[in-house]
Amino acid sequence: MTTNVVFGLLRVAILAAALKAANGEIADYDIAAANTYVWIGQGLLGFVLLWGNNELAERVRSGDVVVDLYRPWHLQSALLAQDVGRGGFAFLTRLAPPTLFGMLLFPFQFPENPLRWPLFLLSALIALVISFGVRFLVEASAFWLLDNRGVFAFWNVTSGLLCGLTVPISFFPEWARDLLWMTPFPALVQAPIDVFLGHGSTVELLLRQVFWAVAVLAIGHLALRGAERKVVVQGG
Repeated sequence: MTTNVVFGLLRVAILAAALKAANGEIADYDIAAANTYVWIGQGLLGFVLLWGNNELAERVRSGDVVVDLYRPWHLQSALLAQDVGRGGFAFLTRLAPPTLFGMLLFPFQFPENPLRWPLFLLSALIALVISFGVRFLVEASAFWLLDNRGVFAFWNVTSGLLCGLTVPISFFPEWARDLLWMTPFPALVQAPIDVFLGHGSTVELLLRQVFWAVAVLAIGHLALRGAERKVVVQGG
């Protein structure tokens, strides 16, 4: 929590400097919206678990995944259920504290319509599912690569920028914004923040998220089916 808040303070300082240089507003963000973006983003980072622990890939490397595949469950569904449970705990320990910190100590843009609060929570939950789906694909690459640490590192380096955590996607050039919104990445962080701030169409944002949640889970299911046909265990 302390690390989360410290990084939040650094990001607030940088964005405040950028806004001051731009006469107080960039795209749809003034100082209150920028503070809201930072503190909700800091909370979502741990809630959706943008950067996972690569545990499934490690089990593939060690061969322990064979035991998982023999169990009477669907591995992807079981891991998703576990991640949703983790998200419930993370809501109390990672999402709520930095958000409350920002609300109490900084100018904050609260939703004008109270309905945006439950819609934000719904959007955040869908974002968690999408994040799990993307992380599952990254980790499942170990079934073919055996050592996927390069893929995992590439995801960790690029995901913050692609999903709107580093800077709001509306700060990007128009062509880059359009291109990014054609991918699942903005649905991880930027979409829930936009729902809260009222940027764009809430219905469209939620529909985009639902589409990508279904899509990445379906692709993950197909990848798992392919991996189950022939599992190669490193060293044996």
